[in-house]
Amino acid sequence: MITASVKKKENIAEYLLYMWQIEDLIRANRLDIDKIQTTIIDQYRDLSDTQRKEMRDWYESLIDMMRREGVTDKGHLQINKNVIIQLEDLHRQLLGNDKFASYSAQFYHTLPIIVELRAKAGENKAGEIETCFNALYGILLLRLQGKEISEETKQAAAQISKFLAVLAMYYKQDYNNELNLN
Repeated sequence: MITASVKKKENIAEYLLYMWQIEDLIRANRLDIDKIQTTIIDQYRDLSDTQRKEMRDWYESLIDMMRREGVTDKGHLQINKNVIIQLEDLHRQLLGNDKFASYSAQFYHTLPIIVELRAKAGENKAGEIETCFNALYGILLLRLQGKEISEETKQAAAQISKFLAVLAMYYKQDYNNELNLN
C-alpha cells in the first residue's frame, strides 16, 4: 500500500504493473483476507502493528472492490482501468502535438510490435497502451514462472519498456502540472 502510493507518484507504469500483480495475488489467495495476512502481510517483519493493520485494511478494501466490480476471477479494478484511460488520453495528446516529436518517434518505433501483439490477441483487442502493459505483464508472469523467454520477446519487451518509460515520464510531469501541452 505504501509501495503503491510511492510508485503511483514516481512511475505510473510500475504502479499499474504492481497493481495488476496485487490483483492476481489476491486471486491466488482466493480473496481470503486471513490467507493474505499469513502469506503476504506477515512476511513484512519490519512493519509496526499499525502498518500491518493499514496494509490489511488496504487489502480488504481491494477485495471488496474486486467483489463489487465482478473481477474476482479475471479483469482489472476500475481504479486500474482509469489509469489506462488517463495514459491513453495523454498518449493521444502527445501524439497530436508537434512539440513532442521524440515521443511520437518512440511510439512509431514501437507500433509494429503493438500491431503484432494486437493481431495475436484475437477478439480480446485492447488499445495501444493497454496492449503494451498486457505484453509486459505477460512477460513478468513468464519470468515468475521460470519459463523461457525468446530473444525476440526480450527485444520487444525492451522497446515497449522504453516507450512506456517515456509516457510515464510525461505522465509524472503532467501530474505535477509541469507539462505544457499548449
